[in-house]
Amino acid sequence: MKKVLLTILGIVLIAGLSSFFIFNKPKSDLKKVKVAEVTHSLFYTPQYVAHSLGYFKEEGLDVELILVPGADKVAAAVLSNDVDIGFSGTEATIYVYNQGEKDYLVVFSGLTKRDGTFLVSRKKYDNFKLEDLKGSYIIGGRKG
Repeated sequence: MKKVLLTILGIVLIAGLSSFFIFNKPKSDLKKVKVAEVTHSLFYTPQYVAHSLGYFKEEGLDVELILVPGADKVAAAVLSNDVDIGFSGTEATIYVYNQGEKDYLVVFSGLTKRDGTFLVSRKKYDNFKLEDLKGSYIIGGRKG
């Protein structure tokens, strides 16, 4: 009889503790923030470092970085509430505003002080001058 009582008590104790650990999971106090970026760029390195080292979480933010190629697509993601913040050039904001939309984008911060565009070539120029581009084909980037 004593063994049966101890067995039942053990089962109840295990079931109770299991229920406690299953249903008493800590709730995350982190605020979820989805960020759409138009490209992965060296100019955003501080953001990537902060994300990797957990600095956003220390500040109560669960930041999800989403690559959305094209400023037009970043604007659409923000306007449709698929993301909270969009990183792109200001051109999409201007296009949306000029279309007369009542719910338009707001530029609230600059990310980089300089343009992130580089001029690259297959040929090495020791003393490059703009005149060296004469007759060359230049790809300016994607539309949108």
